[in-house]
Amino acid sequence: MMQESRDILMCYLRVTQHMSQQFRSHFGRLNLTFPQALVLTVLGEEGPMPISALAERTGSANSTVSGIVDRLEKLGLAKRERSEIDRRVIYVAATESYKAMFRKAEANVSGYFSSLLDDMPEEDRAQVLSALDKLDAVLSRRAEQEGGEAGQK
Repeated sequence: MMQESRDILMCYLRVTQHMSQQFRSHFGRLNLTFPQALVLTVLGEEGPMPISALAERTGSANSTVSGIVDRLEKLGLAKRERSEIDRRVIYVAATESYKAMFRKAEANVSGYFSSLLDDMPEEDRAQVLSALDKLDAVLSRRAEQEGGEAGQK
């Protein structure tokens, strides 16, 4: 069991390192960091949303996403807009510049990742997804338990 756990950890670390290198290389050519590309992908696929929703969708803190959006605004790829319904609410949206870049290059994270997996048979992709879903569930339960315990101390 201990060796198997170690093997899983080492494989996970190798895969994340390879993915990180691939994403850095791909998005670096577009002058984007991976977190910037992730934020733009969510905005491009789901449309304008508040920072808090964007943070939840990307698994990041509000302050982190706010900083990413600041940089994307400077690049002309995202913009903040006030809600027409509730002027207190500010939405973040992808700009036409991003949409044009997306049409020209495979700039969206899910599309690029899909292209990386093209060489893998469909049943293997399904097994990887299933295993990662199970790992995610275990890690989420552990995080909830530790969060609950920390709150009780």
